[in-house]
Amino acid sequence: MTPGALVDELRTIVGRQFVLIEKEDVVVYEQDGSILQAMPEIVVVPADSTEVSAVVRAAAKAGVPIVPRGSGTGLAGGAVPAEGGVVLSLARLDRILEIDLKNRVAVVEPGVINLEITKAIAKDGFFYAPDPSSQAACSVGGNIANNSGGPHTLAYGVTVNHILGVEVVLADGEIAWLGGRVPDTPGYDLTGVFVGSEGTMGIVTKAVVRLMRGRETVRTLLAVFEKPEAATRTVVDITAAGIIPAALEMMDQATIQAVEKGAPCGYPTDAAAVLLAEIEGVREHGERAMALIQSICRQNGAREVRLAQDDAERQLLWKGRKGAFGALGLIAPNYYVQDGVVPRGKLPEIMARVAEIAARYGLIIANVFHAGDGNLHPNILFDMRKPGELDQVIKAGEEILKACVAVGGSITGEHGIGLEKKAYIGLLFNEHDLEAMARVRRAFDGTGRFNPGKLFPTPMGCGEVRLSPGKIPQGLWI
Repeated sequence: MTPGALVDELRTIVGRQFVLIEKEDVVVYEQDGSILQAMPEIVVVPADSTEVSAVVRAAAKAGVPIVPRGSGTGLAGGAVPAEGGVVLSLARLDRILEIDLKNRVAVVEPGVINLEITKAIAKDGFFYAPDPSSQAACSVGGNIANNSGGPHTLAYGVTVNHILGVEVVLADGEIAWLGGRVPDTPGYDLTGVFVGSEGTMGIVTKAVVRLMRGRETVRTLLAVFEKPEAATRTVVDITAAGIIPAALEMMDQATIQAVEKGAPCGYPTDAAAVLLAEIEGVREHGERAMALIQSICRQNGAREVRLAQDDAERQLLWKGRKGAFGALGLIAPNYYVQDGVVPRGKLPEIMARVAEIAARYGLIIANVFHAGDGNLHPNILFDMRKPGELDQVIKAGEEILKACVAVGGSITGEHGIGLEKKAYIGLLFNEHDLEAMARVRRAFDGTGRFNPGKLFPTPMGCGEVRLSPGKIPQGLWI
């Protein structure tokens, strides 16, 4: 099938206005939230699972790749069309199809924005637990692809813990259900396999999500520290005391100053670090746990321990944390965010290592992260326009990830591997592990057309992406 014939068939399936081929139309799909870019050849925006299925069949007939795309907020290049083909946007599949509060589930399409689920059920005293910092913009489908987490992962787990079943379109266009409406359906956990597969096995067109009952009480605390190591030591001591907060977040001085410059939330700009701790649940437990957290913070030298007095103050504190990534644009025009994970007890050591790497490369690294589960987000700030600076940034990022693995951690906690980290996945898995994973992928997609070039390593060196001449538009870089 010629490119022109494929475009004609796609227009027949979804309508002419939902097939984009002009540069001025497709340019907005050339990257996600990462530092990777590739100009798409074709962008198609289907309206339902039937149209998704037909688009997949058309692409299979033409022998071209399919790259699923949600809201484009991913941070590892997962939605970048590394080998060309068709970018399939799920933005129009944006309906909440069913809310079943008796059984605490909802059925949603993948283009539904994460926060919209909670908005739809909050009046009834329920919420949807996974809450990435981009939850006001990110889609459920993208969360499923990357098994996204968020500040409240410590208490509630990541996306896979809240997805009971998914409707998926497979490589031949077949529409199939994995899992169901109840936990622990018999047989292999194919839902668990699919969640986190980064679009390499198929395309989610519906999801059954678990709903949570609202908490009796929520208390939020801000602790201010003169030294970063005191803040990280406090995180270790809190969890060692048997307290599992709903959230336990840390921000360093660079991040605090950016937040306060952009949208002031009451963080002290002279602090070396702040901790944001939240306790949820039964009122009596919450009061006891919060009192113990305050005591641990003071024992570790916190100069101020501030308990939010009402929901408005609590929301203001969280506004600063949720908006931290965007605020970093006030410091530098570009940032490269890492997503390493370490055992909590290694937090003081790894933060000292990050500081040493920043100093050696002459870079500013702003840290804002899920301290409670050891999920780091060192944001390496830079200016893309300065020759050679990007190369230095990538080298620094590689050192950070290697340092995380060296202390028993991982190269990603919630952002996925995508294009960005596939060169480093060998730090965690040997060739036999990776071949086993590849066999699982081939069981779902034997052609390798779903989101090719992602997740698995290639023979190229770290940070290098090569593309087949003629298949890919110009512009992919890392």
